[in-house]
Amino acid sequence: MMYILIQSNIHKDPDFDRIYPILDELKIPFEKINLTSSITKLEILENRSDVFVYGSVKLAMLGKQNSDWNPGSFYGGNHLFEINSKFYKENLLNYQTEVKELSEKLVWKDREEKFIKPYKLAKLFTGNIFTKNKWENFVENSLSKPHTPLMNSKSLIQVSEPRDIIKEARLWIVGGNIIEAVYYKILKDIPFEEKVEEQGIEFAEQMISTFNVAEAFVMDICLTDIGWKIVEINCINSAGFFPNVNVKKIFGALNNYFK
Repeated sequence: MMYILIQSNIHKDPDFDRIYPILDELKIPFEKINLTSSITKLEILENRSDVFVYGSVKLAMLGKQNSDWNPGSFYGGNHLFEINSKFYKENLLNYQTEVKELSEKLVWKDREEKFIKPYKLAKLFTGNIFTKNKWENFVENSLSKPHTPLMNSKSLIQVSEPRDIIKEARLWIVGGNIIEAVYYKILKDIPFEEKVEEQGIEFAEQMISTFNVAEAFVMDICLTDIGWKIVEINCINSAGFFPNVNVKKIFGALNNYFK
C-alpha cells in the first residue's frame, strides 16, 4: 500500500480537497504537510520509503531530493522539453521554439502574436498568446510584484508561433497506460463531448509508445488546424484536477502500480 505525503495548503485548486475522502475510501494512508517557505527538506512521521508526494511544484521539487522514496517524485528528468522533444519532435505543439530568459527583450514584427509559456517550471505562469504590449506589461508586473519566489529575471520561457487550437485534453498515464482523460478547454461552437475522442486517445498512445516519459506522468494534448499535438508534459506529483476528473481512478491506479 502506497503512503502519500500530501500538501494541505493548496488554495488555488478548488477541487483539491476531493482527494481526502477518496484516499480514505481506497484505504491509502496519507500524511498532510503545510508547506511553507522555511521548509527545505521533507520528512514524514512514518518509517517507510514507499512514499508518493502530491501538491505544489515546490513539494515535487523537494520530494525529488528524497532519493530513497519510491515512487517519491518524478519532477524534472524526461519531463523537460529538451529531452522529450528529441522523441516527440513535430508532434509537439511548440516544437519550433526558442528558450529565453524572462527579462530578455523579444523581437516583434508589426502586430505579431507569440505563444509564450514557462520552460522548466510549468506553474510559474499560465502559457498564453501575447502581443508585444501585453507581454512587456506582464514581464514588468511579474518582476515588480512576483506571485512566487521562483519568478525572477532569469526564469526561463518558451517562445513559439501560435496555433489555432480547437480543444485541449489532459491525460493521466501510469505504467504506460492512459488511466484518465478529460477535456479542459473546448471551443464554444464545438458540440459537447463527454469523453476525449478516440483519435486523440490513439494519438496519445502512439506518443507513449514512442517515448514513455516516466512510470507516471501527465500529458496535455490538443486538436489543432493541423491535427493532434502534445501541448506539454507535466509532472504527475503537481498536476491539478478538473471538476470532471475521476480522482479515485487515478489514485487507485497509482496505488496498484506502485504497491
